[in-house]
Order: sequence, then C-alpha cells, then structure tokens
Amino acid sequence: MPFLARTHPRLSSAAVLGFAVGILVPTETLASKILIGWNAGVWTYLVLMLWLTIRAKAEDVKRIAEIEDENAGLVLFMVCIAAIASLATITFELVGSKELATTERLLHYAFTGVTVIGSWLLIGVIFSVHYARLYYTWSGKEPALRFAEGLLTPNYWDFLYFSFTIGVAVQTSDVGVATRGLRKVVLGQSLIGFVFNTAILGFSINIAAGLFG
Repeated sequence: MPFLARTHPRLSSAAVLGFAVGILVPTETLASKILIGWNAGVWTYLVLMLWLTIRAKAEDVKRIAEIEDENAGLVLFMVCIAAIASLATITFELVGSKELATTERLLHYAFTGVTVIGSWLLIGVIFSVHYARLYYTWSGKEPALRFAEGLLTPNYWDFLYFSFTIGVAVQTSDVGVATRGLRKVVLGQSLIGFVFNTAILGFSINIAAGLFG
C-alpha cells in the first residue's frame, strides 16, 4: 500500500521484510511460515521503534504524528487484527507439539513464547504511537492527555508509559484522559489487553502441562 510506505515507513519496511521471510523460509507447514514471517516483521518493527524512541525529541514526535495522521485508525485496526490472529495461529501450532520429541517440543514452546511476547509488545507500541498522534493532532484548548506533572510536550517514553500501563493492568495510569475519542481508544486497548493477558495465561498453563504432565 503506497500510503503505508509514505506515512508509516518503519511499519511498512518491517511488514515487507516479514512477508519476504515468510515466503522464503523452508518449513513444513503454512502456519510455521506465517509465524516465522510474523516474528521477523514484528521484532524488526520493535527494534526500529526502540531506536526512534531513544532518539526522538518531543518536536520529532509531533512532526511524525502529523505525518502519520492519514489512515492511522485503519493501520491500528489492521495491526491489532493481525496480532490477535497470531495468537490463533500459535494455538494450532501448540496442538501438535505434544507428539514431538522433547528437544523439538521445547523449541516449539520457546517459539510460542517469542511470538506471544512480540505480539504483546507490538500492541503496546502501536497504541503508544496512536496516542501520540491523537495528542499532537488534537486542536482543543486543553491537552487530550493530562500528565501528572503538567507536561505539555510528551515524548515517546511518556506515551509508552501510558500505553503499557493499560496493557499490563487493563486500567489507566496517573495520566488523565480528556477526550471522548481517546477514551474509545483506551477502551479498545483495554479489551485487547484482556484478550492477550488471558491468552498468555492459557498458553502458560498449556506449556506447563506439556512439560510436567
């Protein structure tokens, strides 16, 4: 998609890499190809965003937020659906892992952990980027998010803090949410966070049963 490459270069680059890896990697099942490609793309994007977060100042965050405003909601929706789909694909992979030899089964479990952690981190990061966009494109008199110390020019670390608090605790932090649009996004992330936290618990029980059962 041309708009994705133009407005979300890091996400589009990671997606292209993940697609290429998924196509080229020699595996026996389609699910394995999908998950290997997914992991390649997800972890590439996370590394790129970590580098951006370390380097970006508040004015850089504002500039990027304005560029990414086009179709941002669609991008967020697509990434969330893909992340949830990765959990479903992992479930299919785990079903057949009990018949494998011990070493191969352990590798499957490790791969499951890497995939789930990557998808969970992706959700937190992609929502933090979306919160940054909503904050810096908001035209109201009061800021859309009210940080405890009265901060008016937050950077990516501040938005990551807000996003991952929701992802971990399924509740907001000490940051006030001042607009209805943002409350809808927070609600959406809370529901997705509940799905992921439940899935992580389920996978953990499944893996423990496979190891010690």
